[in-house]
Amino acid sequence: MVFLRKAALLLLVPLLLLELVHLCGGTGTPWLKYNSYTDQGRRRSDQRERCPHVRAIRNFDLAKMMGCWHVVQYYASTEELPEYACMRSHFSFSGEDQHITMNFSYIFAEDPLREKMQGNITWMIPEFQYPGHWMHTEDIYEGVYNTYVLDTDYQSWGLVMHCAEKKKHTRYLSALLLSREPTLGENVVNFLREKLPRYHIDLSFMFDINQTACENLMESSSDDPLAYIVNGRKNEKEMFKIITKQ
Repeated sequence: MVFLRKAALLLLVPLLLLELVHLCGGTGTPWLKYNSYTDQGRRRSDQRERCPHVRAIRNFDLAKMMGCWHVVQYYASTEELPEYACMRSHFSFSGEDQHITMNFSYIFAEDPLREKMQGNITWMIPEFQYPGHWMHTEDIYEGVYNTYVLDTDYQSWGLVMHCAEKKKHTRYLSALLLSREPTLGENVVNFLREKLPRYHIDLSFMFDINQTACENLMESSSDDPLAYIVNGRKNEKEMFKIITKQ
Protein backbone atom coordinates (compact mmCIF):
# COMPACT_ATOMS: atom_id res chain seq x y z
CA MET A 1 0.00 0.00 0.00
CA VAL A 2 2.86 2.37 0.83
CA PHE A 3 4.45 1.82 -2.57
CA LEU A 4 1.14 2.42 -4.36
CA ARG A 5 0.67 5.65 -2.48
CA LYS A 6 4.23 6.73 -3.30
CA ALA A 7 3.70 6.06 -7.00
CA ALA A 8 0.43 7.96 -7.02
CA LEU A 9 1.96 10.93 -5.24
CA LEU A 10 4.89 11.09 -7.62
CA LEU A 11 2.54 11.13 -10.59
CA LEU A 12 0.52 13.95 -9.06
CA VAL A 13 3.44 16.08 -7.80
CA PRO A 14 3.70 18.27 -10.95
CA LEU A 15 0.02 19.21 -10.65
CA LEU A 16 0.42 20.00 -6.96
CA LEU A 17 3.47 22.17 -7.59
CA LEU A 18 1.55 24.24 -10.11
CA GLU A 19 -1.20 24.69 -7.52
CA LEU A 20 1.35 25.76 -4.90
CA VAL A 21 2.88 28.36 -7.21
CA HIS A 22 -0.58 29.74 -7.87
CA LEU A 23 -1.62 29.75 -4.20
CA CYS A 24 1.63 31.07 -2.77
CA GLY A 25 2.33 33.61 -5.46
CA GLY A 26 5.92 32.41 -5.70
CA THR A 27 8.15 29.74 -7.16
CA GLY A 28 7.51 26.97 -4.63
CA THR A 29 8.23 25.92 -1.06
CA PRO A 30 11.75 26.02 0.49
CA TRP A 31 12.14 22.24 0.86
CA LEU A 32 11.93 21.75 -2.91
CA LYS A 33 15.45 23.12 -3.39
CA TYR A 34 16.90 19.91 -1.99
CA ASN A 35 15.57 17.87 -4.94
CA SER A 36 16.07 19.67 -8.24
CA TYR A 37 16.34 16.64 -10.57
CA THR A 38 19.15 18.45 -12.39
CA ASP A 39 21.32 15.33 -12.31
CA GLN A 40 18.81 13.16 -14.13
CA GLY A 41 20.32 11.02 -16.84
CA ARG A 42 23.72 10.34 -15.22
CA ARG A 43 25.20 6.89 -15.65
CA ARG A 44 26.20 5.01 -12.54
CA SER A 45 29.69 3.57 -12.17
CA ASP A 46 29.00 1.59 -9.00
CA GLN A 47 26.90 -1.35 -10.19
CA ARG A 48 28.62 -4.63 -9.29
CA GLU A 49 27.52 -8.21 -8.70
CA ARG A 50 29.25 -8.85 -5.38
CA CYS A 51 29.45 -7.04 -2.05
CA PRO A 52 32.78 -5.45 -1.10
CA HIS A 53 35.02 -7.05 1.49
CA VAL A 54 34.65 -5.21 4.81
CA ARG A 55 36.71 -5.62 7.95
CA ALA A 56 34.72 -5.42 11.15
CA ILE A 57 35.43 -2.28 13.19
CA ARG A 58 37.80 -2.89 16.10
CA ASN A 59 37.03 -2.17 19.76
CA PHE A 60 33.42 -1.41 18.91
CA ASP A 61 31.14 -0.53 21.85
CA LEU A 62 27.65 -1.68 20.88
CA ALA A 63 25.90 -0.02 23.82
CA LYS A 64 27.28 3.43 22.95
CA MET A 65 25.99 3.11 19.38
CA MET A 66 22.40 2.64 20.49
CA GLY A 67 19.87 5.47 20.63
CA CYS A 68 18.61 8.14 18.26
CA TRP A 69 20.37 9.32 15.10
CA HIS A 70 19.56 11.69 12.26
CA VAL A 71 20.46 10.43 8.78
CA VAL A 72 22.15 13.45 7.20
CA GLN A 73 23.32 11.71 4.01
CA TYR A 74 22.12 8.57 2.29
CA TYR A 75 23.37 6.33 -0.50
CA ALA A 76 21.66 3.38 -2.22
CA SER A 77 22.75 1.55 -5.33
CA THR A 78 19.13 1.60 -6.53
CA GLU A 79 18.55 5.35 -6.07
CA GLU A 80 19.19 7.71 -8.97
CA LEU A 81 17.82 10.87 -7.34
CA PRO A 82 17.41 12.25 -3.80
CA GLU A 83 14.03 11.07 -2.55
CA TYR A 84 13.94 11.39 1.23
CA ALA A 85 13.82 13.99 4.00
CA CYS A 86 13.51 13.93 7.80
CA MET A 87 15.06 10.45 7.98
CA ARG A 88 15.78 9.32 11.51
CA SER A 89 16.88 6.04 13.08
CA HIS A 90 16.69 4.63 16.59
CA PHE A 91 18.89 1.64 17.46
CA SER A 92 18.16 -0.64 20.41
CA PHE A 93 19.63 -3.92 21.65
CA SER A 94 17.64 -6.70 23.26
CA GLY A 95 19.64 -8.71 25.76
CA GLU A 96 16.90 -11.33 25.83
CA ASP A 97 17.18 -12.45 22.19
CA GLN A 98 20.54 -10.76 21.43
CA HIS A 99 19.04 -8.83 18.52
CA ILE A 100 19.55 -5.25 17.35
CA THR A 101 16.53 -3.34 16.05
CA MET A 102 16.51 -0.13 14.08
CA ASN A 103 13.21 1.74 14.01
CA PHE A 104 13.29 4.40 11.31
CA SER A 105 11.06 7.13 9.94
CA TYR A 106 11.21 9.43 6.90
CA ILE A 107 9.13 11.38 4.43
CA PHE A 108 9.35 11.52 0.67
CA ALA A 109 10.99 14.88 -0.02
CA GLU A 110 8.58 15.71 -2.84
CA ASP A 111 5.49 14.79 -0.82
CA PRO A 112 3.54 18.04 -0.30
CA LEU A 113 1.58 16.41 2.52
CA ARG A 114 4.76 15.46 4.40
CA GLU A 115 3.37 12.14 5.57
CA LYS A 116 5.71 10.25 7.91
CA MET A 117 6.59 6.71 6.84
CA GLN A 118 7.89 4.23 9.41
CA GLY A 119 9.55 0.83 9.46
CA ASN A 120 12.10 -1.34 11.23
CA ILE A 121 14.99 -3.70 10.59
CA THR A 122 16.26 -6.44 12.93
CA TRP A 123 19.77 -7.88 13.04
CA MET A 124 21.60 -10.65 14.83
CA ILE A 125 25.31 -10.53 15.67
CA PRO A 126 26.92 -13.55 13.98
CA GLU A 127 30.19 -13.28 15.95
CA PHE A 128 30.16 -11.43 19.26
CA GLN A 129 33.89 -10.78 19.10
CA TYR A 130 32.95 -8.48 16.18
CA PRO A 131 29.85 -6.61 17.45
CA GLY A 132 30.11 -4.02 14.64
CA HIS A 133 29.05 -6.64 12.06
CA TRP A 134 25.32 -7.41 11.97
CA MET A 135 23.29 -9.83 9.85
CA HIS A 136 19.64 -9.25 8.91
CA THR A 137 17.12 -11.68 10.40
CA GLU A 138 14.43 -10.89 7.81
CA ASP A 139 14.30 -13.49 5.04
CA ILE A 140 13.99 -11.07 2.11
CA TYR A 141 17.06 -12.02 0.10
CA GLU A 142 18.28 -15.35 -1.23
CA GLY A 143 21.78 -14.51 -0.08
CA VAL A 144 23.28 -12.87 2.99
CA TYR A 145 22.38 -9.30 3.94
CA ASN A 146 25.15 -7.79 6.08
CA THR A 147 25.43 -4.49 7.92
CA TYR A 148 28.70 -2.95 9.10
CA VAL A 149 29.43 0.00 11.36
CA LEU A 150 32.35 1.48 9.44
CA ASP A 151 33.22 4.19 11.96
CA THR A 152 31.70 6.21 14.80
CA ASP A 153 32.62 8.41 17.73
CA TYR A 154 29.30 7.41 19.39
CA GLN A 155 28.54 10.93 20.66
CA SER A 156 28.29 12.89 17.40
CA TRP A 157 28.63 10.90 14.19
CA GLY A 158 28.53 7.43 12.68
CA LEU A 159 28.79 5.65 9.32
CA VAL A 160 26.85 2.46 8.58
CA MET A 161 26.85 0.37 5.40
CA HIS A 162 24.48 -2.41 4.26
CA CYS A 163 25.08 -4.89 1.45
CA ALA A 164 23.05 -7.83 0.12
CA GLU A 165 23.76 -10.31 -2.62
CA LYS A 166 21.11 -12.10 -4.65
CA LYS A 167 21.74 -14.79 -7.24
CA LYS A 168 21.94 -13.53 -10.83
CA HIS A 169 21.30 -9.92 -9.73
CA THR A 170 23.43 -6.86 -9.02
CA ARG A 171 24.14 -6.58 -5.32
CA TYR A 172 22.24 -4.01 -3.25
CA LEU A 173 24.46 -1.56 -1.37
CA SER A 174 23.49 1.35 0.86
CA ALA A 175 25.15 3.65 3.39
CA LEU A 176 23.88 5.97 6.11
CA LEU A 177 25.83 8.95 7.39
CA LEU A 178 24.51 9.48 10.92
CA SER A 179 24.51 12.42 13.31
CA ARG A 180 23.15 12.84 16.82
CA GLU A 181 22.08 16.35 15.80
CA PRO A 182 20.12 17.45 12.70
CA THR A 183 23.29 18.84 11.12
CA LEU A 184 26.91 17.78 11.01
CA GLY A 185 30.02 19.83 10.37
CA GLU A 186 31.34 19.91 6.81
CA ASN A 187 34.77 18.63 7.86
CA VAL A 188 33.25 15.59 9.56
CA VAL A 189 30.97 14.91 6.60
CA ASN A 190 33.93 15.00 4.21
CA PHE A 191 35.98 12.79 6.54
CA LEU A 192 33.25 10.12 6.56
CA ARG A 193 32.47 10.36 2.85
CA GLU A 194 36.13 9.70 2.02
CA LYS A 195 35.78 6.25 3.59
CA LEU A 196 33.18 5.08 1.06
CA PRO A 197 34.89 4.94 -2.38
CA ARG A 198 37.01 1.97 -1.25
CA TYR A 199 33.71 0.04 -1.13
CA HIS A 200 32.91 1.04 -4.73
CA ILE A 201 30.41 3.72 -3.70
CA ASP A 202 29.96 6.56 -6.18
CA LEU A 203 29.84 9.68 -3.98
CA SER A 204 27.89 11.63 -6.60
CA PHE A 205 24.92 9.47 -5.55
CA MET A 206 25.44 10.12 -1.82
CA PHE A 207 22.56 12.54 -1.23
CA ASP A 208 21.89 15.07 1.52
CA ILE A 209 18.86 14.38 3.71
CA ASN A 210 17.08 17.59 4.65
CA GLN A 211 16.44 17.61 8.41
CA THR A 212 14.67 20.97 8.71
CA ALA A 213 11.00 21.43 9.63
CA CYS A 214 10.74 17.76 10.62
CA GLU A 215 8.44 18.18 13.59
CA ASN A 216 4.64 17.85 13.40
CA LEU A 217 4.71 15.65 10.32
CA MET A 218 1.47 14.22 9.05
CA GLU A 219 0.92 10.81 10.64
CA SER A 220 -0.32 7.92 8.52
CA SER A 221 -4.00 7.22 9.12
CA SER A 222 -7.11 5.81 7.50
CA ASP A 223 -7.77 9.29 6.12
CA ASP A 224 -6.04 8.82 2.78
CA PRO A 225 -4.17 12.06 1.91
CA LEU A 226 -4.77 11.40 -1.78
CA ALA A 227 -8.41 12.24 -1.16
CA TYR A 228 -7.41 15.90 -1.02
CA ILE A 229 -6.20 15.60 -4.62
CA VAL A 230 -8.92 13.33 -5.97
CA ASN A 231 -11.67 15.61 -4.72
CA GLY A 232 -10.22 18.45 -6.77
CA ARG A 233 -10.55 22.16 -6.29
CA LYS A 234 -13.43 22.06 -3.82
CA ASN A 235 -10.87 20.97 -1.18
CA GLU A 236 -8.13 23.28 -2.41
CA LYS A 237 -8.03 25.36 0.77
CA GLU A 238 -7.89 22.30 3.03
CA MET A 239 -5.13 20.78 0.89
CA PHE A 240 -3.08 23.97 1.13
CA LYS A 241 -3.44 24.03 4.91
CA ILE A 242 -2.00 20.52 5.18
CA ILE A 243 0.81 21.14 2.73
CA THR A 244 1.99 24.23 4.62
CA LYS A 245 1.54 22.70 8.07
CA GLN A 246 4.67 23.10 10.19
